[in-house]
Amino acid sequence: MIGALPIDQILRGECIETMKTLPDGSVDCIFADPPYNLQLRGELRRPDETVVDGVDDAWDKFDDYATYDNFTREWLTEARRILHKDGTIWVIGSYHNVFRLGAIMQDLGFWILNDIVWRKSNPMPNFRGRRFTNAHETLIWASRSPQSRYRFNYQAMKALNDDLQMRSDWYLPLCTGNERLRNEHGLKLHPTQKPESLLHRVLVASTNAEDLVLDPFCGSGTTAAMAKRLGRRFIAIERHPDYVDAARARVEREVRLSSDELAITPAKRELPRIPFGSFVETGALPAGTKLFDRQKRLSATVTPDGTLVSGKQRGSIHKLGALLTNAPSCNGWTFWYFERDGEVVPLDVLRQENVALRNAG
Repeated sequence: MIGALPIDQILRGECIETMKTLPDGSVDCIFADPPYNLQLRGELRRPDETVVDGVDDAWDKFDDYATYDNFTREWLTEARRILHKDGTIWVIGSYHNVFRLGAIMQDLGFWILNDIVWRKSNPMPNFRGRRFTNAHETLIWASRSPQSRYRFNYQAMKALNDDLQMRSDWYLPLCTGNERLRNEHGLKLHPTQKPESLLHRVLVASTNAEDLVLDPFCGSGTTAAMAKRLGRRFIAIERHPDYVDAARARVEREVRLSSDELAITPAKRELPRIPFGSFVETGALPAGTKLFDRQKRLSATVTPDGTLVSGKQRGSIHKLGALLTNAPSCNGWTFWYFERDGEVVPLDVLRQENVALRNAG
């Protein structure tokens, strides 16, 4: 326990009653994989309609829509109460429940930021061919309110996606192989165990190291395990004793990354404003150094006052880059390169090294 919070624990209990024991505004992020409401109309009692990984468990049964909606409203109300004012929540669902989840979230005051389509690369087939193969689920990402100053690690998501903006459609496989937890009979322990790759992306996108993540429907413990691996703190809630035992054992096996390994690409706005001229003054990039673009088609020379000269044109690293490319603007830190120890590196390396030295100090 840290203070009144059961940090890094998997709690056995009902989600609503257990959440009521947590203080207001105490968690930074919530990932919720609530019951899909699949059995409301007997969806899975017909062997020809396999959906959502073949779920057919009593825990997912509700008598009518009103009962399901009341349950949803209750746990989301508690979730919003314990979420930090700048926190975010992720809720995942299928076509059976995601529209109801979204409407209730908006009614309660959550501010929807994105809906993410998780497109499964290996979905369960539709054996009788009476419907389209159900090959995706939807994640709703929302902040606590429209005023929330929520965390989004844009540059880290871009880095994960080969330096392209991360889109809202994620192509990831179902959890298979050694990642899938199984019981003593070799059968799937939990029917809707989420893949680690999905939670990895969710947590890297919307949390920082040491942030506190809550999972009110812990299941097989994927959220808790990934939180530990990525250096986040967690609280997980699960009512089924077999799932609790398996999740605790899974988390116990997980290894937390070191502080150095946890570093992610910072957003540009989070980098300190360092004048380019300071590197000229200190000799890190002395006057007379030749700079060039990535393709080495354009070149410029560093002057003693920190401006660049190319022929008759002169300007800052940003202004000259824009002039030479006839562009309205240019990020000189990433546009210009120089040679150091036989290696070609972007100017931005100087700024990143400066940040690392500051942090080390």
